[in-house]
Amino acid sequence: MKITNIPKQLESIFKNGSKTYFYCSLFFPEDVKADVFALYSFVRTADNFVDQSPPQTEQFKTFRKKYEQSITGKKSNDLIIESFVKLQNKRDFDPAWIKSFLDAMEQDLTKKTYQTMDDSIAYMHGSAEVIGLLMSKILNLPASANASAKYLGRSMQYVNFIRDIDEDNGLGRTYFPQTELKKYNLPSLELDKISSRKENFSRFMHAQIRQYQVWSAEGQKGYAVIPRRYLIPIKTANDLYHWTALEIAKNPMVVFKRKIKPSVVRIFFTLLKNMAGF
Repeated sequence: MKITNIPKQLESIFKNGSKTYFYCSLFFPEDVKADVFALYSFVRTADNFVDQSPPQTEQFKTFRKKYEQSITGKKSNDLIIESFVKLQNKRDFDPAWIKSFLDAMEQDLTKKTYQTMDDSIAYMHGSAEVIGLLMSKILNLPASANASAKYLGRSMQYVNFIRDIDEDNGLGRTYFPQTELKKYNLPSLELDKISSRKENFSRFMHAQIRQYQVWSAEGQKGYAVIPRRYLIPIKTANDLYHWTALEIAKNPMVVFKRKIKPSVVRIFFTLLKNMAGF
């Protein structure tokens, strides 16, 4: 589909960051599409700073400072920030949501482990649930959809945790609660630590996938209030995350061999299937 009225820089950030979200978002109406690109470019840029090895701490702090100055009216001379601030004003985003997101990204610079599920959920509120809330505002959904939007954001983030275990190991991070690791007698999720505990690891992974499915089911309850023209790309993205989880469930050790992601062909096939189903 043709992309119009969206700066190439934002398009490039989005496409390079997530092909699933990128191609699904092409099926939003033009005005919504532009807003989604502005949102994703902002959050992906912040995330990229903290996910480098070593993390780009000063670049992140500069980015955050420019954003905080920009919302007071000061020019940032940064297309990503200015596009997002314009969107924030247009859609009346709650500033607390943006702060929660930036706080979660900043937390990634120093915090490496989470003790309880409540701790992990608190992190996911900033890193993922608020993205669901921001999307809900972009789509002008009723406030009653907020709980479902948070669950969808959280569930997709949890699949990322499952999929990205090896990558996160390289960054020294474990987003899963230590209480979950202890339950399955796993000292860590490093490959050399689980090589002799593959059955424990498999049971651990299946338990995390079941947790994802519980949250995803809660999120899908919000489908009822999403207009069809918005539901197709949202449902498609969620369906593809479900596919990813099921692929990993077949052989959890695969996360140490490759990153499970749907192909572009699968993305479009799923989109077309959902279009035909509505």
